[in-house]
Amino acid sequence: MPNKTNKLKIDFLSNRLMHQLKYSWGVNQALPKAIGMHKNKNLTIIDATAGLGRDSFLLASLGAKIIMIERVEQIYAALKEAMEKAHNHSEKIAKIINNMQLIYGDAKDILPSLDPEIILIDVMHPVRKSALVKQEMRILRQIVGNDNDAKELINIALKLAKQRVVLKWPKKAKLPNGIINPSHKIIGKTTRYDVFITKQKL
Repeated sequence: MPNKTNKLKIDFLSNRLMHQLKYSWGVNQALPKAIGMHKNKNLTIIDATAGLGRDSFLLASLGAKIIMIERVEQIYAALKEAMEKAHNHSEKIAKIINNMQLIYGDAKDILPSLDPEIILIDVMHPVRKSALVKQEMRILRQIVGNDNDAKELINIALKLAKQRVVLKWPKKAKLPNGIINPSHKIIGKTTRYDVFITKQKL
């Protein structure tokens, strides 16, 4: 039998995502607050580790402009296909997809050319307990590996971001060695967002 464990499917029209978009998503949720969208929706955000693209899609639904970077060809292709499918679904969803730009490559190499203000990072980390996420993360881990250069990417982002870096991380996990303490944290049920303010506003 063929091995199907490494087949990744990304769907921005899934029931789960559509339900979240309709009933439980807004600027006061943990991620938008960590990004700063509760104060300003018209932001340009770089998602340095696009992955399944859900965070980018949800942030784009609030009006942010998202630049997604993905260095794994298989994931990049799945994201591109999912974006094209979603764009053709309806005018409402197309408007969200139009706020999303996808770039193929390594964020460590690409970030310096983007003059970034806000950078979101969600590197590979321990699997959550949710069965659905566990399945997806198992596939992602099989494809991506362990993101052994995560510390390097975070430190590059901290040097380049003009406003802030937001690191998505398991709620109780320690930061990688060599990363400075965040300015503050926003903590959810299983996930926390470590926010590093790189330039204080006057």
